[in-house]
Amino acid sequence: MFQFARLITTLSNTTKTHDKRDLLLDYFRTSEGADKLWLIALFTGRRPKRLVNSSLMKQWCMEETNIPPWLFDESYHMVGDLSESIALLLENSKELLIQESDESLPDLMNAIRRLQKAPEEQRKQFILEQWHKLPEDACIVFNKLIMGGFRIGVSQALVFQALAIYLDQDIQRIAHLLSGSWDPYLISFQELIHADRASTDLSKPYPFYLAYPLESKIESLGSPQEWQLEWKWDGIRGQLIRRGGTMYLWSRGEELITDKFPEIESLLHLLPDGIALDGEVLAFRDGLPISFQYLQTRITRKTVSKKQLLEAPTVFMAYDILEYEGMDIRSWPLEQRRALIQRLVTSINAPSLILSPRIPFTDWNELPDVLNQARERNCEGFMIKRKSAPYQAGRRRGDWWKWKIDPLSVDAVMIYAQKGSGKRSGLYTDYTFAVRDGASLVPFAKAYSGLTDSEIAVLDRWIKANSKEQFGPVRTVKAAQVFEIGFEGIGRSARHKSGVAVRFPRILKWRTDKTVDEINTLKDLQDLLNLFGKMPPASAPDK
Repeated sequence: MFQFARLITTLSNTTKTHDKRDLLLDYFRTSEGADKLWLIALFTGRRPKRLVNSSLMKQWCMEETNIPPWLFDESYHMVGDLSESIALLLENSKELLIQESDESLPDLMNAIRRLQKAPEEQRKQFILEQWHKLPEDACIVFNKLIMGGFRIGVSQALVFQALAIYLDQDIQRIAHLLSGSWDPYLISFQELIHADRASTDLSKPYPFYLAYPLESKIESLGSPQEWQLEWKWDGIRGQLIRRGGTMYLWSRGEELITDKFPEIESLLHLLPDGIALDGEVLAFRDGLPISFQYLQTRITRKTVSKKQLLEAPTVFMAYDILEYEGMDIRSWPLEQRRALIQRLVTSINAPSLILSPRIPFTDWNELPDVLNQARERNCEGFMIKRKSAPYQAGRRRGDWWKWKIDPLSVDAVMIYAQKGSGKRSGLYTDYTFAVRDGASLVPFAKAYSGLTDSEIAVLDRWIKANSKEQFGPVRTVKAAQVFEIGFEGIGRSARHKSGVAVRFPRILKWRTDKTVDEINTLKDLQDLLNLFGKMPPASAPDK
């Protein structure tokens, strides 16, 4: 456990990618097989279920350290991370750390699993025992595991890269081996990396190929004849797999979502066996995709209602084929894979399986005008793919690019501010924005990205000097600072006072040249809603 905790602490204090990779590589070279397995599991999102909620952790920490709630809250707001706050408070308690823990990381994970259904008092006893044994860095990691919030600033791709170097294997092979629904409690490290497992796990998806945003002028890509152009669909990225007479629909986050979309699951009897398609799950009606919010209601419910099936039937918009007749064809050029998937979709002729159309063009200069059609098609922009490219794993530069439309935007005024977390725990970095409605200000969005570090520092000083009221971590501020707020989509919402919800809001610009009298109005938002909003009421009940 101590070796793993030291790794986490060092990674947290390291900014260089190569240094992080080398730290992971050193861990693989010096740790036991079970420790390697759990590092991979935790860094690829396979963490255990939450054993105890944050309220109980806070309560037990206050009991152990004998500090009042107000002091705990002040400490937490200053540190910005609950797991770290608890560890620091415990570290200062004279009665703690009477002996050091000798449990390994696998021992700890197995103990957490055994206690999942244990009475609260038994879980409390286990946690207090660990608090007495673990030094500060190990205690922070332990707390995160207990509360189910283990996250670290290391990408899966970096873990794959370090493991590939350690095993002297191709990184794409490693990414494929580690994909799918393997359980660290039921498999060993050697079983996980064994080549035969990829062929025996019929559900196993392939690693997704991800595009980079277009970074330079479109003309820099060379001849237009070398490229294929498609719409960038706003849905749930997925892989549709049929093997062994069973259908599997995987999300990009590697969750099985087959039962959420019975229309797509019905393709089981139409698709040939030994096939894997890459594409997008879309709510689709009248020949066009409709709001992403319809899909969100599917994902969050255990069962799909008749009303949802009628209101927003879903389709699988296929744009690539990765496996055919049980053969991995990712190395084929895109143009060849495209011809195969086109024949397949045409022969099946099912309303729930659609081929992503190619956008015809002969010159790069045509594209800006075509891009203007994206929003009316409920698309995010273009996907630009090299016709000769293989299907790769992860985010790669060179062969797949995305060119998104400019966001919708309004000018709004900041009315609330809240401190951030982690390294920004001492700064006000989370903001709530409002538009005018007559003489009133109506909040409509929260945003925390888009400002530089220097702008955040200046704004933080202004917030502290211009606060009106404080409610826990949130401050009400003087309505004076105007910002341009960008967002990808807009829709109706019964849960928001403004009556609208915006998707992916962020700060585009600090408008120091504008006053609160010049911000946009609620009517402006409603006009945007009428033009572009095709989202359903967020709280519409099933009939």
